[in-house]
Amino acid sequence: MQKQEVQNWLDRYGRAWVEGDPEQITALFTENATYRETPFDPAMTGREAIRQYWQDGAADAQEDVAFSSKVWAIDGTTAVAGWQARFTRKACGSRVELDGTFRLKLTGSTDGLLCESLEEWWHRRET
Repeated sequence: MQKQEVQNWLDRYGRAWVEGDPEQITALFTENATYRETPFDPAMTGREAIRQYWQDGAADAQEDVAFSSKVWAIDGTTAVAGWQARFTRKACGSRVELDGTFRLKLTGSTDGLLCESLEEWWHRRET
């Protein structure tokens, strides 16, 4: 697994978030992938659970999204990356800034890398 392949995956993830498209997000994951938003919550399992999370939490709730990322390290099939995002909450108009870290377990496919497991940690500032 090469750094550019991981960055390409992150770029696709970011594009899907910016466009508010849960279908693009789920296409980045294996059928039985796990997604853990925080270390204290149970993992979401499977594409449908991930799609619903993105539909409710991003597509229906956010606008004016910006996303950037950078690969920090790769060890075998695991990648660690930093990311930043900004968006406006549709319901109240508040502006949110996030600064986070991903730990990704990725696998190759004919369409590029797919994520088997995503774990994230982030901090938020909201105005």
